[in-house]
This record gives sequence, structure tokens and C-alpha cells, in this order.
Amino acid sequence: MTQESEQEQEQVIQQDTSYLWDSDEAALSGQSQVLQSSQDSWSNGDGGSQSWQERQHRNSFKQVEGLGELEDVTEVEYRKVRLERVVLVGVYSSHNTTQEEAEESLRELAALAQTAGAQVLDGLLQQRDKPDSATYVGSGKARELANLVAAQEADTIIVDDDLQPSQRRALEDVTKVKVVDRTALILDIFAQHATSREGKAQVQLAQLEYMLPRLRGWGASLSRQAGGQAAGQSGGIGSRGPGETKIETDRRVIRRQISRLKRQIEQMAPAREVKRGSRRRYGLPSVAVVGYTNAGKSSLMNRLTGSQELVENALFATLDTAVRRATAADGRVYTLVDTVGFVRRLPTQLVEAFKSTLEEVAEADVIMHVVDGSHPDPFSQIEAVNKVLEQVDGTADIPHILVINKADRMDATARERVIRLEPQACIVSARTSEGLGDLRQRLEVLLPKPSVRVEAKLPYSAGSLLSKVRQYGQVQSVDYQGDGVDIVADVDDHIASQVMKASIDTV
Repeated sequence: MTQESEQEQEQVIQQDTSYLWDSDEAALSGQSQVLQSSQDSWSNGDGGSQSWQERQHRNSFKQVEGLGELEDVTEVEYRKVRLERVVLVGVYSSHNTTQEEAEESLRELAALAQTAGAQVLDGLLQQRDKPDSATYVGSGKARELANLVAAQEADTIIVDDDLQPSQRRALEDVTKVKVVDRTALILDIFAQHATSREGKAQVQLAQLEYMLPRLRGWGASLSRQAGGQAAGQSGGIGSRGPGETKIETDRRVIRRQISRLKRQIEQMAPAREVKRGSRRRYGLPSVAVVGYTNAGKSSLMNRLTGSQELVENALFATLDTAVRRATAADGRVYTLVDTVGFVRRLPTQLVEAFKSTLEEVAEADVIMHVVDGSHPDPFSQIEAVNKVLEQVDGTADIPHILVINKADRMDATARERVIRLEPQACIVSARTSEGLGDLRQRLEVLLPKPSVRVEAKLPYSAGSLLSKVRQYGQVQSVDYQGDGVDIVADVDDHIASQVMKASIDTV
């Protein structure tokens, strides 16, 4: 075939193709005109258009501005790699949530995503009576979300809710990207920040319990069982029988791992009990520091004890329990116990897995509840923490002190609101040391008092015992005599027996 004939043939093909495109465009334009005319005819009705437009406006996605512009909350190793590009999605109902509350929840989700090492591209909210049972946002909105994800080249969709396994699969099928719910995101952050052996075991246990009902398989990997003629054609003799599917095998392996981790965590309990027993032996009072994540608990603890705990502007920077000593104005020693931060809708798996850590709260003499005063709605954080504490047995009868931290970031209006709604709260700033003196005084008043009064004369050789009385008891009077030290003090039973055994018989 000559070159001229080939060029003529290409021109004919191009003409035919352009004709097809023109006809398709004409058909599409005709369909759009029909749809427009039908909508116009609907709008001419008596009030039908208005209700339809209100419903369309109510159910449409609403973009939450500024989520991608949040400053980095941490600089750790996983920020050196390429950040995962995510789009946030939330659904709220006007019956129990306002749009402002839903937007605040989505901003918290954005902070969680950035802590996990993701780049937030966009955030979308949809108002509807309840989440769609199939795709969470509805089939039409799912396709709209797929177009947005493709346009922004996102890798992952993070949903501000707990998804059913079927909802996650359906949404992944429509959007063609990975879908993660709120619980999976929090579990991922815990996995990144856990450092101790116990903390890692607790996080792994929570992850496996979350994963167990959400296992899925693809194609032939779902089945390893054979029977009938189909088995005879493929596996032959010896392959027939009940068998076991691949997903059943995975479930069995996960259940075995869950049992192993629970045994390991139970075996770690004696070590924790020994540490707590040594503090109880000397009647050492303890203060449990609890609060919402990133409320400044570790910073405040550093100020009160002079320690150097990890302080980071990140959610869940502290996962492992830390115990530090502090000294009261009268010389008595007590401990401050830093605990894991809480969050709204904390996953049930985490509450169960971290019950061993939350035991420190139940064993404390005083609970110091730290709140971020600069947060737009600190009272919602207070409510979230109180809900978690209600799940820990024995915390209801322990004295509480409410501490509003980050006073240096609070304006006059926020201060007045806190004082009006929580008049007993102590307003402090761990950064500027504002209000720390008042906080120490109020803490020391709540500490339990030693119950045994001793009056004895100690020899000068018992200087270490006298020092122990000053540390763990309340000294009323000390008089240095030629033959010994006359002391009157309030101590616990253990130290009282030591004092009486070492005292000089003056009779």
C-alpha cells in the first residue's frame, strides 16, 4: 500500500470518528435539555421545587476550610517519607449534632491524621438523618467523592466515624482508594507511639480485636476446601472433605494471638503490683494526671516535679505510664502518675486493652483532671474524659481537682466562661507557671493525712529513720536533746512500728 493511500484511509477514519463524537455530544446535550426542562416543569409546581432544593442543599457536601493548612503537629521519623494524601469525610444529623460541632470533630480528625503522618487535602461534611447503610454517604455522594479523590490524587479516605465492614468495602469499591475509619486511625497512632513492652502488647491486642470481625479475602484465596466433582477435576483424590477456608484460618491465627497477648499482659501485672506495693508500703500518696489528649499533662507534670518527660505538640504523645516524685510544702513526698490521653469516642478496644494502665487511676489518692483551656469547646473534652473514667471501677469516690491549662492562650471571654461554669477549677499555665502555686496548695490539701500519731525519742544514730519520717509523714515538732531527738509526728502504721522499735526507753 502506498503512502498516499494510507493518508487517505486515515482521513476517512478521522471523519467517521468525529461524526461519532458529534453524535454523542448531540445526544448528551439533548438529554441535558430534557433534564433541564423536567426540572423547570417541576419548579413551576406549588412548592415542590423549594422542598427539593432545600433537601438537595441539606444533603450536599460542605467543605470545611483550613484543614490542609494546619501546622505540623510533630516532627518524627515517619515525616521523612512521602506523606499519605488523605481526604476527610463526616456525616452528621441535625437532630443530635450541630454543624459547628461536626466541623470541630472533623478538625480533630485532621489533627489525628497529621499525627499519623498524613497530608490532609480536603474535608467534607454531609448532613443526613443517618449514615447510608451501604456506602455511608449514599451512592450518589460516593461517586461525587470518587471524582474529588481522583482530581486531588488522594491515596486514602478517612471517615469520622466507625464503619461497618460492608460500608468500608462498598466505599472502597466506588472510590478505588483505601478507606480508613476513626478507630483504625487512632489505633495506628497508638502503634507508632508505643515504646514499652507492655504498651506495644496493649496496642497490638487492640488492633487484633479490631481486625478480627473485619477480615476479608479476594477470589480463590477465600476457599481452600474442595468436594464433589469440582474437587475431582482440580485437586483429585485426597482433596475432598470439609476443609477450611482461608479466612477461617486467618481468624484462628488472630484468636490465638489475642489469647497469647492477654496472657502476656496478665503476666506483666505482678511487676506493676510490686511497684505500687512499694509506694503503698510507706504510705506514699499518689496523684493521677488524666485529661484529653494534647491538654498539656506532661508539661504540667514537668513543672510540678522538675522532671523531663516527653513534651510534644502531638496527639497521644504519651502512651506509657510515667511516675515522678514531688515534694509538698511540709516536706512530704508524693507521686504524680502521667497517663494516656483520652479522646472523643475512644475505641472500646483501646479502653479494654489499656485497663492495666488505667489501674493507676483507680489506685490513686487524687485525680487531677487537666483540660486545654485554649480549645474552642473545653467542656466537651471534660465530658469525654468523664465518660472514660466512668468505665474504670473505683474512680467515683476518689477526690477530683479540675485544672484548666494553657491559660496564656485564653482570652478574657474564655476565662469568664470557665469561671462561671466551673467555679472550683484551677486555671494555670504550664508554660508561664501562672497559677502553679495555688494548684500545689490545693493538691496538698487533698492528699490523705497519715493516721498514726507517734511521740518518741530517737537516738542520733537513727538519722535515716528521722529523714523517712519527714518524707512520708507530717512532723509536728522536733526537739534535739542531749540524749536523743524528741519527735512528735503523724505517720502510717509501717513507719510507726519502726519508730517505736528504734525509740529510746525513757522510763
